[in-house]
Amino acid sequence: MIKFISAKDVLPLRNQVLREGKLQDHECALPLDEEQESFHLGYFVADELVSIATFHIVSKEGFTGLGYQLRGMATHATFRGKGYGNMLINFAIVYLRGKKANYLWCNARKVAYKFYEGLGFEFISDEFEITGIGPHKCMYLKIQ
Repeated sequence: MIKFISAKDVLPLRNQVLREGKLQDHECALPLDEEQESFHLGYFVADELVSIATFHIVSKEGFTGLGYQLRGMATHATFRGKGYGNMLINFAIVYLRGKKANYLWCNARKVAYKFYEGLGFEFISDEFEITGIGPHKCMYLKIQ
């Protein structure tokens, strides 16, 4: 089941999956997490939060219209490959259409390139390194 969740709700899974549990949960907060137009989605199996995604209004240079950046996407290792992340993104796309967003973009980790390509995202940058995290490419999805 997909639910809108709070910024605080995403922190433990962000830490576990994206930072390998090396930080304190509060250190995984992102600067725009609490902005009014930001939103966070969670996929629950029974009562367990197993997949998360955060969306911030952030324009991407070179693109016009209302843009949202996807950040902090994470799925618990035990629940990967079951389509939960895919369902979160598809839910978000429908929601963003209703908000009149034109596009969604993200800085995708190398291990997630195929996941995002499967959702229709396109590469819009060469590979770059985020210190301490690893290789990424910027990806883009036209919404409307």
